[in-house]
Amino acid sequence: MDPSEVRHCVSEVNGMARVLVVDDAAFMRMRCAKLLRDNGYEVEEAANGLEAIERYKATRPDAVLLDITMPEMDGLTALKEIRQIDPSARVAMVTAMGQQGIVVEALKSGARDFILKPFQPERLLDALQKLLG
Repeated sequence: MDPSEVRHCVSEVNGMARVLVVDDAAFMRMRCAKLLRDNGYEVEEAANGLEAIERYKATRPDAVLLDITMPEMDGLTALKEIRQIDPSARVAMVTAMGQQGIVVEALKSGARDFILKPFQPERLLDALQKLLG
């Protein structure tokens, strides 16, 4: 059984998917984390790409919501590194308007979706369902 299968089984046993929320803006992380927890998800948080990679290695989340523009390491670089650690990683990019070129590159690099900020709660939850489905 590969690590992604083990991770999926563990999540199904405890009934909650674990989501890593990565954003350098604390208020965005808090808003997103609260929404996810209120909807039954377990949440891990990271403030930049470097932290995201460390948290990913440590917790092996079921899904990652990854901001693109961050200090230390941007989301695109973090995406590529996470996909090297786990080629089956389920990642959605969270981006502000006007970053379409970066979004296209992120999708080519293995991101499965993107969510525009400021996001509607339903859009975030729908994207997460698709990511985990």
